[in-house]
Amino acid sequence: MDRLVYTALSGLRSAMSAQDVTAHNIANASTIGFKRDVSEAQSRYLVGGQSFASRIQAAEGTLSADQAPGTINQTGRSLDIALDGDAMMAVLAPDGTEAYTRRGDLRISATGVLETGDGLAVVGEGGPITVPPANTVEIGADGTISIRPQGGQLNEMSEIGRIKLVSPEADELKKGLDNLMRAANGGEIAQDDTARLQTGGLEGSNVNMMASMVDMIEQARAYEVQVQLVTSVRDMDMSSTSLLRLE
Repeated sequence: MDRLVYTALSGLRSAMSAQDVTAHNIANASTIGFKRDVSEAQSRYLVGGQSFASRIQAAEGTLSADQAPGTINQTGRSLDIALDGDAMMAVLAPDGTEAYTRRGDLRISATGVLETGDGLAVVGEGGPITVPPANTVEIGADGTISIRPQGGQLNEMSEIGRIKLVSPEADELKKGLDNLMRAANGGEIAQDDTARLQTGGLEGSNVNMMASMVDMIEQARAYEVQVQLVTSVRDMDMSSTSLLRLE
C-alpha cells in the first residue's frame, strides 16, 4: 500500500507544479514581450535497488520558455519598439548581470537613463544608455539612438548610442524567475549587427488564454484523480485492518 500512496503523492505534487506554471502564464497574459513557460512531467527513481529500481515517481518541472512571437500592437509612440524575428534587447538585470528581453516599452528616467517599462536599464555598446536632454529621440531599425538636442535645428540629429541586440538560439538561453532571459553558460551573448527592430509598436505576450484555461482544467482534474487514488488506498488499508481483526 505504501508504494501506491507514494506514487499518488508524487502525482499530486506534479499536478500542483503544473498548475503553478499555468497560473504564472495566465497572470502574465498581458505582460509586454512575455514568453510563456513550458512544463514537462518526468519520472524519477525514489528508491534504487541493486538489481532493479522501484517506486518510480512523477516530477514536474519547467522545461523551457516558448520563443514564439506575440502579436504586435501599434501604438505610434516613438520609444515603443518591437523586435523582429528572434532578436532580443540587452538590459541590466537587478543583480547587475546582463539579461535579455523583448519588452519594448522604453522610457527615459529622471536621470536620463533609457530603461524598459519595468525599470531595467537598456544596455548599449558601452553599458547602460544615457540620453541627454533633447527635443526629439529617434530609434533606428538597427537600434541606433539619435536625438535633436534642445535648441537644435530641425535637421540636426546626433547619434548617441546603439541598443545591444542579440539573436541567440533557443538552447543558448535560460529563463529566470524574473522572466528575463540569460545566457545558459552564464556569460554574455555577442551583439548581432543584423538584428532589426521596428518602432511605434509593442509585442504582446505569446500566452494563449484559451489553451491555458484548458490546461488548468485538465491539471485540476488530474489532481482530483490522485486524491481519489489516495482515498481508495486508505479504504483498502482500513478493509485489510478489519480482516485482520476478525482473525
